[in-house]
Amino acid sequence: MTPLEDVEILLVEDNPNDVELTLRALQKQNLSNKVFVVKDGAEALDFMFASGPYAHRKVDKRPRVVLLDLKLPKVDGLEVLRRIKTDSRTSHIPVVMLTSSQEERDVVDSYNLGVNSYIVKPVDFSNFVHAVSELGIYWGILNKLPY
Repeated sequence: MTPLEDVEILLVEDNPNDVELTLRALQKQNLSNKVFVVKDGAEALDFMFASGPYAHRKVDKRPRVVLLDLKLPKVDGLEVLRRIKTDSRTSHIPVVMLTSSQEERDVVDSYNLGVNSYIVKPVDFSNFVHAVSELGIYWGILNKLPY
């Protein structure tokens, strides 16, 4: 498992198949060694704000990007997004909504809350791998953050 201080990509996904596919896609671009996976919105918030089981983590060791599913157990993706974007410690972290929802309301709500990108998960495996690979390269390597 990736040491918590070296996390560059936080993947928030409750579907084990999507986790596996995303990690495989990132691995194809040699980006999977600094990915940390959490399985619900509450765990994502604990990780981001160094609370609960992640209280020992330094909150200033932020990921370079958060790949966030919309439909999550415990705390939904919109609430996770809202909390990240309204806290001065985390507001500059790029958040990419990576979801199967194509509902216009979800897209609008996500952008109103400050999402940096909204990607609908492709059903086709090769398209999914390509989309995640491109995400990982852009947000994990090319994008410059204001730290």
